[in-house]
Amino acid sequence: MNLPNILTISRIVMVLIFVVLATLANVGWVDAHWIFTMRLTAYALAILAGATDLLDGYLARRWNQVTDFGALMDPLADKIFVTATMLIAVEYRLMPAWIAVAVLCREFMVTGLRTLAAKKQVVISADRWGKLKTALQMVMLAIAGASWVWEFDLYSEKWFHIRLWYVWNAYLWGIVLVTVLSGLGYFIRFRHLFLHTDEKSEN
Repeated sequence: MNLPNILTISRIVMVLIFVVLATLANVGWVDAHWIFTMRLTAYALAILAGATDLLDGYLARRWNQVTDFGALMDPLADKIFVTATMLIAVEYRLMPAWIAVAVLCREFMVTGLRTLAAKKQVVISADRWGKLKTALQMVMLAIAGASWVWEFDLYSEKWFHIRLWYVWNAYLWGIVLVTVLSGLGYFIRFRHLFLHTDEKSEN
């Protein structure tokens, strides 16, 4: 149980605490004085969990501590993080549900492709599109979380006489476009993994 693996496990724990706090902040019996503190704590945990996503893989490679446990749990922790934060964002109407569906479908489809690749001893590393997708999603969740904590409405507020609704929706559409294209790129580049026909079956 090295440090990168501990960071991976801590990411899952922080996400679970984030979900509990975000849920409690939306129930009627919680004192109003505690709601801001709970939201701010949940937001800080989500930011910290996102930071460990970048840190654990970097440390594992740098210190040569890549393990089977880490290879299994790191992508699972990533999916738990993305799923939990996006579903909370949908619950609080910070984004449409179809945005979350599009992003999560891509995530699980690429995970399935990576699982198939691992069975065939092929490693699928994140490309530039995948890294751009992750960066855009992190910024999206940071903006949505900030609007939730400090209660400014992305759909009605105006900056420089421009409704944030237009800017926010354009950004969400851009994320969906990059997300779909990045996932499609993996399936095109590694199509031989699922289109290849075994010679024995042909005979």
